[in-house]
Amino acid sequence: MRVVAVVVTYNRLQMLQGLLERLDRIAELDEVLIVDNASSDGTSGWLAGIDGADPADDHPTARVLARTLASNTGGAGGFHEGLAWAMERGADLVWLMDDDGLPDPDCLARLLRERDLDFWGPLVVDRDDPGRLVFPIRLPGGTRVVHDLADVRAAATDGRIDGIVIPFNGVLVTRELVERIGLPRKEYFIWGDDHEYRLRAEAAGARIGTVVDAQVRHPAVGSLGTPMLGGRTTYNHTPSDLKHYCMARNNLLNLRDYKGWLYAVAFVLKTLWFYTFTRPSPKRLVLSVRAWWAALRGDFTGHERFLTSERRERLEGRSRR
Repeated sequence: MRVVAVVVTYNRLQMLQGLLERLDRIAELDEVLIVDNASSDGTSGWLAGIDGADPADDHPTARVLARTLASNTGGAGGFHEGLAWAMERGADLVWLMDDDGLPDPDCLARLLRERDLDFWGPLVVDRDDPGRLVFPIRLPGGTRVVHDLADVRAAATDGRIDGIVIPFNGVLVTRELVERIGLPRKEYFIWGDDHEYRLRAEAAGARIGTVVDAQVRHPAVGSLGTPMLGGRTTYNHTPSDLKHYCMARNNLLNLRDYKGWLYAVAFVLKTLWFYTFTRPSPKRLVLSVRAWWAALRGDFTGHERFLTSERRERLEGRSRR
């Protein structure tokens, strides 16, 4: 069984270095493949110095290989590239993760104990508060969403929760499943690509699960749901126009393709309500409509204008210094 880790990174060199130091001492790994999304913080130069280097004698893992992309393709493009690369290199199992997570030393070993799953992963806990989940879990068979590690453990059966996984945060995927369902949709860029891959796996009948005693430590991301309608539900609001545009576009497609038009229309109405009454923002309403229209046309280029704006602001900041 050849196990290959795929790490997607973008402008987080210090976090990446900490992650690689951890991965370098996980005996179950055969290889680590790093996909750099055209970082501008020195990541590509640092990776050039370690690309292909053999591990130290006291380290059990095989060499680290790095690939810097010509442009930023987002998490979706990075995992598309990395998973294809792992398949080319003969991986039987691929361990997918972003650069900001830190798996416990025994995380992979605990995941590998499960032999009857196709797509499975660890719990993602707050690095500073390990009793809390960074990404809350909606328990199967109901509407209950849990935030505490203790609640997840209480709901587990034989140490895992079947039917649930938080993709691309230390998840394992089998070669057989990748060959069956393909690669992540690189055109999604960010937000929704991981969810789409899980939905695609479910539609293909994949066996999915979360192993509750395997953990990845992750920085807190704040609240992932802004209350609306008197607290009866939440909306996934973000201050980033780029993230909102991608979320609105990609989520509409995910709901239409995997849940049906009724769910897609409900998402549109929820968004319109949120930015009309809960947090009024004409700008966000216009942005949402543009994202939905792009989704229905199959246009995945609209997010690029936000990247151009970010690059310009970064260059202006450097010139002022």
